[in-house]
Amino acid sequence: MAALNRIGGIALCHSEAHMNVDEFGAAGFYTGGARMAPVPGPLGRINPQALDKAVKRYSQDLAPAGQPMAVTITQATEVGTVYTVDDVKAIAEVSRGHKLPLHMDGARFANAIAATGVTPAEMTWKSGVDLISFGATKNGCWMADAVVIFNPEVGPDLRLLRQRAGQTFSKARFISAQFEAYLNDDLWLKMAHHANAMAAHLAETIEDAPAGRLAWLPQANEVFAILDRGTAEKLQAAGAKFYEWGMPQGFDGHLGDNEAIYRFVASFATTSEEVDRLGLLLSE
Repeated sequence: MAALNRIGGIALCHSEAHMNVDEFGAAGFYTGGARMAPVPGPLGRINPQALDKAVKRYSQDLAPAGQPMAVTITQATEVGTVYTVDDVKAIAEVSRGHKLPLHMDGARFANAIAATGVTPAEMTWKSGVDLISFGATKNGCWMADAVVIFNPEVGPDLRLLRQRAGQTFSKARFISAQFEAYLNDDLWLKMAHHANAMAAHLAETIEDAPAGRLAWLPQANEVFAILDRGTAEKLQAAGAKFYEWGMPQGFDGHLGDNEAIYRFVASFATTSEEVDRLGLLLSE
């Protein structure tokens, strides 16, 4: 976002995007004051029509309100849903219509590719994405993420910002070397497929348990369950690691008086035995 910023810059993102609600305002700090403009959409995904309407709010007549600088989408989303290629193309069309670069926050990009079965190219530059934050840390690497620019016309200062942040190539050689193994023989997709499979196993386990139910169907490696608070406390006391989650836009389920939505995340390291152990706890 710092590389895309402009005077009075505003990045349009989903209202529940990680960039908007987490990280203690890091986006504003590192961009030197850019703001996030929230855009609605069901279950973590921006609605293209709402995006078009949100951009039009910042007309030339309202210059003091700020200038749109970019659109950013999260793949997979904060609530475990995935943008399809058609979804990305629809958002890219709106972005291009307003001459805004489209960024993809790909912290869980591997899980989205594994879930959809499309190629990375089809999901990104062929669909109109200008640059992506390609995450590897959440999928098995250690501190290894990369920014990939597909459109050389955007982010001309990224190299300078990288230098100022201390992310020089010479200082990151051992971290960067992980990508050689990560990408070789599609290891990154194998790990993502495993994480997604464990999430699917977890979803089935929760659905079969008498003490819980799914809040919505998972599409990648994040599972959201509706549990009684007492049940959640029992699981956490037994060593299960998960936490409560707010009700997202587009949620059409029902919560009882003492129920809440809880977020579970499966990873490259999750085992079937761990999921089965959770199932036993839910059945006790």
